[in-house]
Amino acid sequence: MPVIAPMPAARPAQLPSQREGAEETVAAGTTVDHLTETYRAHYRSLLGLAALLLDDTASCEDVVQEAFIRVHSARNRVRDPEKTLAYLRQTVVNLSRSALRRRILGLKLLSKPMPDMASAEEGAYDQLERDALIKAMKGLQRRQREVLVLRYFSDMTEAQVAQTLGISLGSVKAYGSRGIAALRVVMEAQA
Repeated sequence: MPVIAPMPAARPAQLPSQREGAEETVAAGTTVDHLTETYRAHYRSLLGLAALLLDDTASCEDVVQEAFIRVHSARNRVRDPEKTLAYLRQTVVNLSRSALRRRILGLKLLSKPMPDMASAEEGAYDQLERDALIKAMKGLQRRQREVLVLRYFSDMTEAQVAQTLGISLGSVKAYGSRGIAALRVVMEAQA
């Protein structure tokens, strides 16, 4: 656990030592450069720590980013810059715990399903349709599949798809229409 100074210090302060009346210098805190280097060197390890505590990548990234923001705002209170990483780790653990508490509370407060919600049979039928579509997508040519995924699942425009794949706008249109036609044939054959 890092040592936190009671008040931010603008300059290194002199504190009397409790032993033999000697004086020791307290550092001005963690610098922005030191925090930036810590970010570069330890971001992935902190993300891994959060991943051990949480189950989804987005929450892990949010927790680690929030930890760096909090340490940045409190950087002048950290007396020993060498303990910045320990402070970050503890912050990641605490934020992960908080995220889990909010999740658990949210699950407890979830209302019971309304009578007009889809039944389990409808959900199973939807899952079968998704599985059939995925199987049909796997049977397409690579470029057709890429265009359809980017265009309809990633919700990109044709121009964005062309730029992403490095092909012309006309090629995007051609691959897209051929892919949809091939999907239609496969899906109608399964029905």
